Amino acid sequence: MAANKNTVMYRGTGRRKSSVAQVILTPGTGEIIVNGKPALEFFPYATLVQDMEQPLEATGTKSDFSIKITVKGGGFTGQAGAARLGIARALLEASKDYKPELRGKGLLTRDARVKERKKYGLYGARRAPQFSKR
Repeated sequence: MAANKNTVMYRGTGRRKSSVAQVILTPGTGEIIVNGKPALEFFPYATLVQDMEQPLEATGTKSDFSIKITVKGGGFTGQAGAARLGIARALLEASKDYKPELRGKGLLTRDARVKERKKYGLYGARRAPQFSKR
């Protein structure tokens, strides 16, 4: 049987490093489910959950929406950052009035920093072998 047609859903996709998060906001109680687990259970540190909830705190909608997040790829820090951007984009879809608060705190900007690739002849991306004069 299909889900209720009257259910309002707002979607947002966030990316950070090599992580991708798909966020679904529905009007609800404020619970956050990440890959089928509560957020505090999924992420190893409470600070990551606080970081992820920044868009909700900036707009004052922490208890207005229930959030379901699916994250793939990367580590937990990148996944939390991707979820934060996804939540911010979904909130923007819910109401355009949130844009000044989200933009002012830098929550709508995608963090483009990714790991630099290793180059041949070097030990890492930039670490060169020790120079020997003789």
